[in-house]
Amino acid sequence: MFRGALFRGKKIGAGTALARRKALASPFLHRVDFSAQTNTMVENGESSITRVLFCGPSFPASHNYTREYLRNYPFIQVDVVPLDSVPDVICDYQLCVVKNLRLDSEIIARASKMKLIMQFGIGLEGVDVDAATKCGIKVARIPGRTSGNSASCAEMALYLMLGLLRKQKEMEISIMQKRLGEPIGETLLGKTIFILGFGNIGIDLAKRLKPFGVKVLATKRHWVSNMQIFRQQNGHCSDTQAPSTESGDLDNLVDKKGGPEDLFDFASEADIVVCCLLLNKETVGIINEKFLSSMKKGAFLVNIARGGLLDYEAVVRNLESGHLGGLGIDVAWTEPFNPDDPILKFQNVLITPHVAGVTEYSYRAMAKVVGDTALQLHAGSPLTELEFVN
Repeated sequence: MFRGALFRGKKIGAGTALARRKALASPFLHRVDFSAQTNTMVENGESSITRVLFCGPSFPASHNYTREYLRNYPFIQVDVVPLDSVPDVICDYQLCVVKNLRLDSEIIARASKMKLIMQFGIGLEGVDVDAATKCGIKVARIPGRTSGNSASCAEMALYLMLGLLRKQKEMEISIMQKRLGEPIGETLLGKTIFILGFGNIGIDLAKRLKPFGVKVLATKRHWVSNMQIFRQQNGHCSDTQAPSTESGDLDNLVDKKGGPEDLFDFASEADIVVCCLLLNKETVGIINEKFLSSMKKGAFLVNIARGGLLDYEAVVRNLESGHLGGLGIDVAWTEPFNPDDPILKFQNVLITPHVAGVTEYSYRAMAKVVGDTALQLHAGSPLTELEFVN
């Protein structure tokens, strides 16, 4: 996916097969050549610094890899600022990578030099986009289809699904108690999977599910007729455009398509529900008591999107009653997750620490996008590789 875009029409050069595999595997190794722009700025006496603000120390690979990518560009400064200190210093930065900070109108109003607010990934639910727009600040995300983020998240969904089916926690107990042949697990083979939100992550998940011999149901607000080939417009993509694919390929990935009106019918048919939705005012708490009650008794629920999509109390009640057969989540209602939370007492609950998109591949690719964006801002060039929301 990302690999083809980087190396199409380029000769990797002589070397060992291992060296060539490494070159193809790491998008970080391929840099945009900004040398001409840099020389022009030096000749013109340009000595200003473009400052990049990473909000908070969480997800450390994001800023570490970005710094590494920009190490040869001294006119780009990358700072990591504690969340509590962001309001006091945001006025000094041109680019803000928000991560898990809630960037409200009050903080945005202080960003007097800010040109762009972006996410190291997809979710922008913490950013007051209207406030940014009023202040003349662009807001953007990194498309998951180009960064490897959607593929990484899809693989995590598979991991959680298989962990629930094979009863991972019970297997750990069997090891401790020296019991062999227990527990009896289940297979993905023959299961019906409901992908709630068929965006880039949902598409990558469906591609990986098909070889397992499953039936795939999927809902999406708007299905593009014939899943037309994605087109770039004005340097960024529109929310209404379809992801890049061979025409008609996606039709073969989904056995039954639906919209918001089909949520409960699809939930009642599925053995596993996988939540891949963006979090917004329409989707917050969408996995509520009504939705959970419509699910099959004993069905599994997996969430690799945002914790706020799930109604915590409703999920706990359905785990306690046994109606919900298992829960696998990479995101939680409060993060970092409380290790003493009573939900962890259930043997059929698997929780991972918000690492679905945190892979070497995706983080190197996203660091490259952030680095190139900073360089483009500094040079006054058009911003590419981003998906703008305002």
